[in-house]
Amino acid sequence: LVSIDDDWRKNTTDAVAAQLRDAGFNIKRTILPGSTFWNDWAKYPFSSTNWNHRPLGVQVLALAYRSGEAWNEFGWANPDFDALLTEAQAIADVEKRRAVMAKIQKLIQDEGVTVQPYWRSLYRHAKPGLVGADMHITFEIHLYKLGFAA
Repeated sequence: LVSIDDDWRKNTTDAVAAQLRDAGFNIKRTILPGSTFWNDWAKYPFSSTNWNHRPLGVQVLALAYRSGEAWNEFGWANPDFDALLTEAQAIADVEKRRAVMAKIQKLIQDEGVTVQPYWRSLYRHAKPGLVGADMHITFEIHLYKLGFAA
């Protein structure tokens, strides 16, 4: 099980390895510096990466899970998934797309394509009275929005 050496991804992959060992699997951990890892990240037989937020959920799915895509590091190919994803990408209405996305998510869970050892909690702390410091979904800080309450 290969991972990059940065703090949280290394620790997350260590957690996955521990859970797999608890389930009876023999796991060899390999930790590489980013300069080595990213050269071949999509070629490792079992590795740990993360996908950052995109404005639409279908965007990551199209990059990371669709059959034959260059960044499909799982090598997963499922025609039912591909058809559902194509359907979801064609639906502009969020509520209508939500029903198709639920089917997609269930398919990914049922087939075990993604190993997610835990939910990662992220926090932003701010002094009381500071306004505009809400956490952005991509963790950006928009300084022009910051100010103090009157």
